[in-house]
Amino acid sequence: MGGHLSESQSRDENIRAVVDLERAALASRSRAERLGDAITRLLGSSIFLIIHLVWFGLWIIAGLDLVSGLPAFDPFPFAFLTLVVSLEAIFLSIFVLISQNRMSRLADHRAHLDLQINLLAEQEITTILKLVHEIRAHIGIASQQHDVEVERQLVPTDVQQLSTELDQHLPTE
Repeated sequence: MGGHLSESQSRDENIRAVVDLERAALASRSRAERLGDAITRLLGSSIFLIIHLVWFGLWIIAGLDLVSGLPAFDPFPFAFLTLVVSLEAIFLSIFVLISQNRMSRLADHRAHLDLQINLLAEQEITTILKLVHEIRAHIGIASQQHDVEVERQLVPTDVQQLSTELDQHLPTE
C-alpha cells in the first residue's frame, strides 16, 4: 500500500513540475508574443470564420449593387476588398509566425530538457546494472552464459557517437 502512495505522490509531483514549467513559459512571453497568441487563437475560431463569411458576403452583395439605396462603392472585381483582404492576410501571417516562433523555441527547450532527462536516466540505469553485476559476482552467482548484451549495457552510452551514426544513416530528404 505504501508503494502505491509513493507512486501517486511521485505522479502528483511530476504533474506539478510540468504545470510549473508551462506557467513559467506562458509568463515569460513578451507583449508581442501574447498579442500574437491571442490573435492566433481568434484566427482559429469559428467566430472568426463566420464574421469573415458575413463581411465578405455583405461586401460582395453591396459591390454588385444588389442593395437598393446603397451605391456600389467597390464594384466587381472588388479592387478595394482585394486590397483590404491582402493587408489583413499580411498582418495575420505575421501574428501567426510570431506565435509559431515562440512555440518552436518552447518545443526546442522541451526537447533539450527531454534529452537531458533521458541521459540522466541512462546514466542511472548503467550504474544500477554495474551494481547488480558486482553484487552477483560478490555473492558468487555465476552467469548461465556470457551475455554480450549485458556487457554492452554496462558501458555508458556515447551520445556524440550515436548522433554521428544517426546523421550518417538518416535520409537527407
